[in-house]
Amino acid sequence: MKKVSLFITLFLAVAFCNSQDRPHPSMEDHLKRSQEMLQKELQMNTDQQKKVEQAFKDFMVEAEKLHKENPPPPPPPMDPKMKAALDKLEQERDAKVKMALTAEQYKKYLEVAKKMRPPHPGMPKENPPS
Repeated sequence: MKKVSLFITLFLAVAFCNSQDRPHPSMEDHLKRSQEMLQKELQMNTDQQKKVEQAFKDFMVEAEKLHKENPPPPPPPMDPKMKAALDKLEQERDAKVKMALTAEQYKKYLEVAKKMRPPHPGMPKENPPS
């Protein structure tokens, strides 16, 4: 669970701090990309797909509201209040995802979440698989 929380926190920090010339992907693009990756790895049925998609959509909408209400975070470490709020959203999302998936699928979901984590400047890279 902590790794998924770290993934989301890092992803959102990068997404909002990394304002370079390239446009940020829309929420719909991010949702579509996430769903494609998860479906490829988890082979969810239609009902599971809908529930997982809704969990991610709810999370993204609430996270976007948090970011609009708060200034962009400074480089790590993130503001403790913002981190706590995002952690809570992540836990809610992951609880919904866990309810939609089988135990085996959820275990794989946690592994896939690591792959979906973008690199974050200033953070040590994970050891690549041998």
